[in-house]
Amino acid sequence: MKIAVTSQNRKTITGHAGKCRKFWLYEVAGQQVQDKQLIELSIAQSFHEVAHAGAAALAAHPLDGISCLIAGGLGRGLQNRLKHQGIQAIATAETDPDRAIAAWLAGTLVEIDPEAHEGGHDHHHDDEPPHRSAVVFGASGSIGKFDPATMKSVALPKG
Repeated sequence: MKIAVTSQNRKTITGHAGKCRKFWLYEVAGQQVQDKQLIELSIAQSFHEVAHAGAAALAAHPLDGISCLIAGGLGRGLQNRLKHQGIQAIATAETDPDRAIAAWLAGTLVEIDPEAHEGGHDHHHDDEPPHRSAVVFGASGSIGKFDPATMKSVALPKG
């Protein structure tokens, strides 16, 4: 199982998971950490940019295959998109990545409410209209468009 932890500064668990570009990726078997590596994403690979990229975001992603994302903060929109993909997204006040993983494995990681600023992904940028959908990637490689307002996804045509 793979667990990603936001760590923009490479030392502590950091907030705003959507814009984070540095993640500790833990490979876990049973209750033991087997491997830990730092993954650095390009700006275009951040969760925020992937959600806005539409069909351009179809390439393989360095965080594909994670089962859980642990962050110091994340919006409800990202949490919903990940949940729809079968990925548990957790916001926590714990700041040490290794302690957070140990607590998660023990079932004792304290969760905090995700930040409401993205609620339904209502925000918009100066040069674009408000939007409410995101591209989602299924475990089988299927691709769809997810609308957090209705909590439904529709398959996108291939090609």
